[in-house]
Amino acid sequence: MMQQILIENINPSVYQGEYPARAIVGDIVTISCDIVCHGSYVLDAQVRYRHIRERNWRSAPLELVENDAWEGKIKVTRAGMYVFIIEAWIDMVSTHFRDAKKWLDAGEDISTDVLAIRNTLVSSIKGQTGPLITGLISEIEHSPSDAIATFDPKSPAGMEARRLQEKKSLSESRQFNISVDPLIAGYASWYELFPRSQGSDLKSPGRFRDCIQRLPDIKEMGFNVLYLTPIFPIGETNRVGKNGSKTAKPGDPGSPWAIGNSHGGHKAVNPDLGSMKDLNDLLSAARSIGMDVALDMAFQCSPDHPYVRDHPEWFNHRPDGSIRYAENPPKKYYDIYPINFDIPQPMPLWRELRSVFEFWINRGIKIFRVDNPHTKPLDFWNWCLTSLKRKHPDTVFLAEAFTRPKLMYGLSKAGFNESYTYFTWRNYDYEIREYISELTSSPLNYYFRPMFFVNTPDILPYVLQHGGRNAFIFRAVLAATLSPLWGIYSGYELCENTPIPDREEYLNSEKYEIRKRDWKAPGNIRDIIAKLNEIRNSFDAFRGRMDVTFLGSSNPNILFYLRRNRSTGSSAFVAVNINPFEEHTARLSIPSGIAEGISGNVQWYKDVFLGTRISLPGREFNLTLTPGRKSAAILIPEV
Repeated sequence: MMQQILIENINPSVYQGEYPARAIVGDIVTISCDIVCHGSYVLDAQVRYRHIRERNWRSAPLELVENDAWEGKIKVTRAGMYVFIIEAWIDMVSTHFRDAKKWLDAGEDISTDVLAIRNTLVSSIKGQTGPLITGLISEIEHSPSDAIATFDPKSPAGMEARRLQEKKSLSESRQFNISVDPLIAGYASWYELFPRSQGSDLKSPGRFRDCIQRLPDIKEMGFNVLYLTPIFPIGETNRVGKNGSKTAKPGDPGSPWAIGNSHGGHKAVNPDLGSMKDLNDLLSAARSIGMDVALDMAFQCSPDHPYVRDHPEWFNHRPDGSIRYAENPPKKYYDIYPINFDIPQPMPLWRELRSVFEFWINRGIKIFRVDNPHTKPLDFWNWCLTSLKRKHPDTVFLAEAFTRPKLMYGLSKAGFNESYTYFTWRNYDYEIREYISELTSSPLNYYFRPMFFVNTPDILPYVLQHGGRNAFIFRAVLAATLSPLWGIYSGYELCENTPIPDREEYLNSEKYEIRKRDWKAPGNIRDIIAKLNEIRNSFDAFRGRMDVTFLGSSNPNILFYLRRNRSTGSSAFVAVNINPFEEHTARLSIPSGIAEGISGNVQWYKDVFLGTRISLPGREFNLTLTPGRKSAAILIPEV
């Protein structure tokens, strides 16, 4: 039977609730919907919600915004899955009072309306003790005109009457889900490193204890997530050499992504890096200074991995019986066997791979960067991540998915908390505007959480190759101020940018050799990176959901935008010269609605990037930015 009241267009939802929306612990989540009913009844509505580990439901009121659109807010306070339902009903109390007031104002007899109001109120308390309702009934009986003229449905008595009335016309939506992630999943600064490159001796690999020695240095730059490239044993068979050459020379360490040898596979550590105890010491040292550790997880194997021996059915075989190497035509990776998910009985494989995550979770690692997840089935990820988060709601999974957009977004729907993006290749003002607009659009912003890495061991963007130190600065500013999640691969602070000619790859890549660096070499931008992270940590505008509004700029070389946190009301204006070669001046403009809503009558702003104080003479002003340390302005209103 069709319900009297239609509830539709419910948000936040992902594809009509087929997948959960995402939030962060402590978020105030806006629940919105359209509620439609025949006639001219006054409606009332609420959202009922609970964490799946709680028995009792909570409720929060929904308020009419305009034109049958309703909205309310709930606060999610713990990690895990929340469920919510919208309930709507005809508010007969408010309907009777509204109609009676109209008749009263028109001079009509309201005696029958008074009786209807009294009967509705009496039935609402149902013998309960309700002093507010009893008082309202007394007013209706003794001075009906005054009671009707002054009735306020939002007064204590009005709210009590609305709450207690019998909801004879109650309609409810189906259940929707919100996956609530830990704080670190929504706001973090990542620093990626190769543990073997943290020592001081080129003749031997760095170890976990060398990483401990580097922690204060990384913390000094303001990073709160230490991301370790794979720490597992590295294969010997077909080990690649320097720059990925097919033949390794004696002493070449190989690629950490060629996982597994006689020392074990995905549940072992490379003995060159130390022991499991040494790793535990690193985890403890990081925690002691407020840092989390993320682990790179690549579900692929070297030819020496125990899986190859014990489960050959988990790999692709050629007609001659040999196992097929990893391929990305025209390239072949002779040191890696990809896992074959298209097998008749996949569940034993699925369970084993999930147990790999369980193994490291039980050892204190809760953040995982997953390599090439788009080469594995979405239903595997949905099954694996959903079951893991049910047991470990504080885990975080970052998808390294440089793939087709819809597949990238599909991985987030399947359960990944965060994802790499195409930010690395968005350089011109129109490209950045278009891409950020896409990422902040609905329903994408309900479930896709973008991570802005400025570089990776695989990617040295052309803008960094050609723009040098100035490009490193402005790209860091963009990443750190546009997205709540950003990161660098070590060496970025030293502006390392020597490429393989005509390719977006590092020459003498650290993927295939041990690097030693002077972490405070001349020309470094450590202080600038530290300043950016300090700004992010000091001002709420850069936390919360990615909320960016691009503002007027007369010069395409200067990007101007508003970064806002709607939960706290904090805001910041950011201007960036995205040309690393030339000084530029732009006429910047702030629309009147934004200027009034954000800053009121404030004219003075603090440029927290440069440490200066400026006055904006109006909604339009000129700004000159010079490549280098003065390539950006980050303006916080002084109140």
